[in-house]
Amino acid sequence: MAAPDRRNWRLVGSGFVALLILGGWIFAALFAPWVAPYDPDAIDMLTLLGAPSASHWFGTDQVGRDILSRVIYGARIDLLMCALGVLPPLIIGTTVGLLSGYFRGLTDQVFMRVYDITVAFPFFVLVLAIVGLLGPGLTNYFIALAIVGWVTYARLVRAEVLVLRESEYVLAAKVLGFSKRVILLNHVLPNALSPVITYAVSDAVLVMLAGASLGFLGMGAQPPTAEWGVMIADGQSFIDQAWWICFFPGAAAISLGLGLAFLGDALAQLRRPVRS
Repeated sequence: MAAPDRRNWRLVGSGFVALLILGGWIFAALFAPWVAPYDPDAIDMLTLLGAPSASHWFGTDQVGRDILSRVIYGARIDLLMCALGVLPPLIIGTTVGLLSGYFRGLTDQVFMRVYDITVAFPFFVLVLAIVGLLGPGLTNYFIALAIVGWVTYARLVRAEVLVLRESEYVLAAKVLGFSKRVILLNHVLPNALSPVITYAVSDAVLVMLAGASLGFLGMGAQPPTAEWGVMIADGQSFIDQAWWICFFPGAAAISLGLGLAFLGDALAQLRRPVRS
């Protein structure tokens, strides 16, 4: 029974770390006006490029704004990117994969051709191209993610549905005369969602890092928005004399990514069968 014990310890450990990190950032985002010590957009010309101190724990940037306050408010934007960057592709991809895997035929053939075309290009390159075409901004970033990201979710759901449609309980439902809608929504969909949800948590890491990268390139959130990628871009010109401008937003992005990664690992441990 050693294997289950190790799995349980890993599950508890990953879940605890994920809860600690994600819970902290969600709390900071929800209560930012009370947690942040200063207005994130307040300019103080007397504290330009101020090093970390008792009054400004993370220092100040090139126009005297408090870095800690901007990091806290930036959690709102980056958590929003994780949510809105994953949910639309998840919904679209689940719908397409469900119909494609269950009905097969022309629907399945069209989807597979779209999938082949999409995966021929790197994910970030496609997102960057669409945002460049539509224009910079978070709204266009979410549109680009919805256009590109649904394909992977559809493929995962399709693979599950191809197995589930031949399962005994689905065949029994057909014999009993249940409608296709009832079979899809009540019997197939709930059982196909488990691996997709696990993947969605891991995908949120990529979405957040891609959003921060676009912010760094000037194609995501626009200044003076307190967003971690934008903050890193603002501080790159001062990295030799004010390292804290880039360091703390970068550390925040890494910590959020780690929290999501640990959550994904915990969900993966829940899905893994126990071997004695």
